[in-house]
Amino acid sequence: MALESRITQEEIKKEPEKPIDREKTCPLLLRVFTTNSGRHHRADEFARGNVPTSELQIYTWMDATLKELTSLVKEVYPEARKKGTHFSFNIVYPDPRGKVLKDIGSTVSGRKGTDDSLTLQSQRFQIGDYLDIAITPPNRAPPLSTRMRPF
Repeated sequence: MALESRITQEEIKKEPEKPIDREKTCPLLLRVFTTNSGRHHRADEFARGNVPTSELQIYTWMDATLKELTSLVKEVYPEARKKGTHFSFNIVYPDPRGKVLKDIGSTVSGRKGTDDSLTLQSQRFQIGDYLDIAITPPNRAPPLSTRMRPF
């Protein structure tokens, strides 16, 4: 006799995000890897303890939004400040088969977007994961999202 779950999506309640007091909470070290080609790093570039060379280290909190992270990256890369520059975010996390990249959203410099207010916490980021950001200049169309392209 097979057992079947009768729980619907509506019944699964999201755990509400608790506000973080940045005055009392120690920030985490976020290791960010960027490309300015518009494409994310491949998962095998993170394999066996290796990481890409384009690393930024950012101290932030779990309630940091994608828009806030975009602003921090723009401080380091002046060429990314141009209006219309596209930022695509992936979380890189360990898996028994190797590193996995998960698309979590995107922002556009100088424009409001639906993903701007997404936080690391809301996207299930875990301390120790990496963030991979593909930066696409405004004069080029961003590539298909990682959800749409095969690995």
